[in-house]
Amino acid sequence: MFQYDYPHPAVTVDVVIFTIRDRQLKLLLVKRAGEPYRGKWALPGGFVHLEESLDAGASRELEEETGVSGVFLEQLYTFGKPGRDPRERVITVAYYALVPSDKLQIRAATDAEAVGWFGMDELPELAFDHAEIVAMAHQRLVAKLDYSTIAYQFMPELFTLSELQEVYEIILRQEMDKRNFRKWVLALEQIEETEEERRGGIHRPARLYRVKHPGKVAIIK
Repeated sequence: MFQYDYPHPAVTVDVVIFTIRDRQLKLLLVKRAGEPYRGKWALPGGFVHLEESLDAGASRELEEETGVSGVFLEQLYTFGKPGRDPRERVITVAYYALVPSDKLQIRAATDAEAVGWFGMDELPELAFDHAEIVAMAHQRLVAKLDYSTIAYQFMPELFTLSELQEVYEIILRQEMDKRNFRKWVLALEQIEETEEERRGGIHRPARLYRVKHPGKVAIIK
């Protein structure tokens, strides 16, 4: 076997998985079953296989932990501070994924004791440097609302304009004017009206819309 003159660090991928549940922005965490940080909550992730790319590794971890594939997944940042993993020199490439809540089938992987959803205001102490990774992913998500259609990745196949507005309000943590929001979002021409309606209570039926290009995030500025 060829011997290198310099030691090689291990490479992992960690995935910040966001969804909207119970009118909150939440992320998926797993409780570690082994050392280091046994019993601590952490981001889903793992070591990259020698035969796979970084993107493939992140997609694999996402599917293993949530049971879904084909959703928005974007590389976030590379974290490589020495000592971030007590086992060895480990560099992790972090990703974040946006998953509609109706597609989730979460399950604990073999190296996880439990899995659960946590709101951004109720995060437990996290293993490794995962708190730093989560903070950066959240900042990226909020920033991209202003210049892209990233919020649409949270939507089911059919939705109302009020439901789309609620996603923006949840992430931004502020209310938006209903008339201005509808005018703005329709002018982007990224969603299309369907013939279907949703009836609820005493209110008039609400028209249902769909995203024109599911899985694609468009730049709007």
